[in-house]
Amino acid sequence: MFSNILKRPVLGIVVSVLIVFLGYLSIAQLPVSQFPQIAPTVVNVFIFFPGASADVLTKSTLVPLEAAINGVPGMRYMTSDATSAGEATIAVVFEPGTDPNQAVVSVKIRVDKMLSSLPPLVQREGVILMPLQPSMLMYVNLFSDSRSFDENYLCNYAYTKLIPEIQRIPGVANATLLGSRRYSMRVWLKPDRMRAYDISSEEVVDAIKDQSIIVRPGQLGVSSGKAAQSSVYVLSYVGRYDDPEQYRNIIIKSSGFGEMVKLKDIADVELGSEFYDIYTNLDGKASASLVLKQTPNSNGREVIKEVKEKIKELSKAFPDGIHVDYAYDVSRFLDASIEQVIDTIRDAFILVTLVVFVFLGDWRSTVIPVIAVPISLIGAFLVLAMFGMSINLITLFALVLAIGIVVDDAIVVIEAVHSNMEKDPSLTPYAATQKAMGELGGAIVAITLVMISVFVPIAFIPGPVGVFYRQFSITMSSAIIISALVALTLTPVLCAMFLKNHGGHKPSSFNVFQRFIGLFNAVFEVF
Repeated sequence: MFSNILKRPVLGIVVSVLIVFLGYLSIAQLPVSQFPQIAPTVVNVFIFFPGASADVLTKSTLVPLEAAINGVPGMRYMTSDATSAGEATIAVVFEPGTDPNQAVVSVKIRVDKMLSSLPPLVQREGVILMPLQPSMLMYVNLFSDSRSFDENYLCNYAYTKLIPEIQRIPGVANATLLGSRRYSMRVWLKPDRMRAYDISSEEVVDAIKDQSIIVRPGQLGVSSGKAAQSSVYVLSYVGRYDDPEQYRNIIIKSSGFGEMVKLKDIADVELGSEFYDIYTNLDGKASASLVLKQTPNSNGREVIKEVKEKIKELSKAFPDGIHVDYAYDVSRFLDASIEQVIDTIRDAFILVTLVVFVFLGDWRSTVIPVIAVPISLIGAFLVLAMFGMSINLITLFALVLAIGIVVDDAIVVIEAVHSNMEKDPSLTPYAATQKAMGELGGAIVAITLVMISVFVPIAFIPGPVGVFYRQFSITMSSAIIISALVALTLTPVLCAMFLKNHGGHKPSSFNVFQRFIGLFNAVFEVF
C-alpha cells in the first residue's frame, strides 16, 4: 500500500511542506524558558496592616484567613509569614497542572467570605490575590548620577511613570519597588505631649481621617420643583491635605472655651517616605529598584524584550541625570543555555550528514536525509504546541538525541533502493523505490511503534520529576512518528526523483573522495 505514494508525489511533498509550515508557526508561538514549568501553581495573598506587629497581624488576620482558605479544591499546602512592618503573605500551593485563573477564583471566594471579619484597616488597605512565578524575572535599577535626585524622588518617579506602563505589558504579573519609598506624610508623635493633653494615638488617627478626606459637600439652592430657582451653588472645600502645614493645623482636641490642641502641638509633621526599613543604591548612587515577576505560562524571553522596549521608550522623557540599569535579567542565562544546545544540534546534524555521505558515497543519497531530518525536527514543535509545552533545554536536548534516530528511517529507504538497483541494474529509480517500499512499508511502521513504545510510558511518571521526563518523552515520540511519516511519503518521492542507477557502483560527486570512499568500503566489507 505504501508503494502507491509514488503515484501521488505531490501529496508526499505537500504533507512535508505542511508539517514544516505548521512547525514554524508553532516555534513562533511557543514560550521559551530555561526549564519546564515544574513548580506547582501558587496563589499569593498579600496583606497590609500598617502599624501592626507580627504577632498582632498573625492573630487578627493570618489565622482567620488560613482557616478560611484551608481545604480549597486542589490545594496541596500553604505557607504564611508576617513581618513587624505590617505586611504578611500567604502562599497557597496547588497540585501541578492546576489552572492558575481557577485557583485564584477559588481562593478569592474563600477570602471574600472572611474579609468582613478582618480589622477595618486591613479591609481598607486591601487583601491582594495574585498568581505569579516564584522566581524573579528582572531586576531593574533606576539610578541617578546627580545629587539633585535622591532615593525618594527616584522611587516616586518609578512608581508614577514606569510601573503603570510596565504592568500593562502582557506576561508581567507583578512590578514592585524594593522598599516602599513613596512620598507619604510622616507624623512623628511625642508621647510626653500626648500624655500631658490626655490624647491617645487612636484619637490622632481619627482626627486625621476625619479632616483630611475627600467627600461631596453638596449644593445650595437646588430647586425643589415647586418654585423657580435662579441660582445653584456647588460647595467646594480643600479636600484631602497634601501639605505638611495643613496637617500641622489639624485639630485633635477642643473645648467649649475655645481651647484647641492641634497636631503640631503633639507631633512633628514632614513629607517623607512611607517606610525607611529598606534602601537601595547602585555603586554608591541613589537608585530605585524594581522587581518584576511573570505570569504562569508566559514567554519570559518575550516579556523581557517588551519590558526593555517600553523602558527605552519611556527613557526619552527621563530628567537629565536619570538612567536605567538591568542588574538581573533571566533571559541572559536563557539565551546562553539555548545557544549552546542549538550549537549542539547543528554539530550533530553536520556529523550525521558526513556519516551518511561516507557510507552511501553519493551526494544524491545524502541530500535526501538532509531534507528529511529537519522536517521531523521542525514538525516536533507542532506537537509541543498541541500539548501546551515550551521550548526549553529538555525539549531541545531530546531533539539532539532524535537526530540520530529520525535519520534511520530515511537511510533504510535509501539503502533498500540502492540494494535493488545493485541487484538489478536494469531497474529505474522509480521501479527500485516502488519495490523497496513494498518490502519496507510495514517494517518502518513496526520499527516506529517499537521505538515509541519505549518513550511513551515515560510520559506517565508522576510528580515534578515526571514533568522533565514527560517533555522529553513527547518530544522524542513526536519526532520519531513524524520521521516515519516522512519516510513513507517524502523520502520515496525524493528517491525516485534524485537517485540514479549506476550499474551497481556508488560514485561520488567529488573525485577527491572517490579513492577514500572506495578504500572505506573495502575496509568495511572486511570487517
